[in-house]
Amino acid sequence: MAAVTLLSTTGLCKNFDGLRAVHEVDFELPEGQVRALIGPNGAGKTTLVSLLCGRIAPSAGRVRFDGRDISDLPAHRRINLGIAYTFQITSVFADLPVAENVALAARRRLRGAAAVAEAVQAALQRVGLHEPPEQNAGDLSYGHQRLLEIAMGLAQAPRLLILDEPTQGLTDGEIDAFKALVRDLSATTTILLIEHNMSVVMEVADQVTVLNFGEILAEGTPDQIRADAAVQAAYLGTG
Repeated sequence: MAAVTLLSTTGLCKNFDGLRAVHEVDFELPEGQVRALIGPNGAGKTTLVSLLCGRIAPSAGRVRFDGRDISDLPAHRRINLGIAYTFQITSVFADLPVAENVALAARRRLRGAAAVAEAVQAALQRVGLHEPPEQNAGDLSYGHQRLLEIAMGLAQAPRLLILDEPTQGLTDGEIDAFKALVRDLSATTTILLIEHNMSVVMEVADQVTVLNFGEILAEGTPDQIRADAAVQAAYLGTG
């Protein structure tokens, strides 16, 4: 039986003062899949993610989530539908404690202090963040702020989790733990992963989409993408 499409775009475009950042992107993400989005710097990956999340409006084209056209919905409405995302640059509340950062995210869907506290503890444990919950988020290392962001996303129990460069700043051991986390999450959550670390992409992704100059260059399994001559020339550096 064919997988249900959870997120899709049709003819999606974004121009900035004449610069074509994203052009005519038709994209489908089935429910339950781990999809990696890769490409050279400046390929338009973060712009595309911002269009999916509602942080910026498209110049043309449509975005659909679970069969619903969400092209005109602001970011907070998309979060309420079950889309959670982390940014390439951390967006934690530096002056608030670690636990309160996660609690703010959990309160989007939960009522009651006990339920929120339980969700906070579960999310922090799941990402392997063991710093004292009362410690200010701004005092964490950059890599651990990334883990805190993921915990904030998980506390929302999203149907779609979008992660922009989540392993940046992590140690090798933390990257291994992140790979295990993605494999664990994939049983219940659809994941879109923007990632430069190709070992992460090749190990955790079911399918890979390659973006270049704002357009989709190739799509396929990790092995297919690794063997694609156009991808090698444009991105992997082996062409």
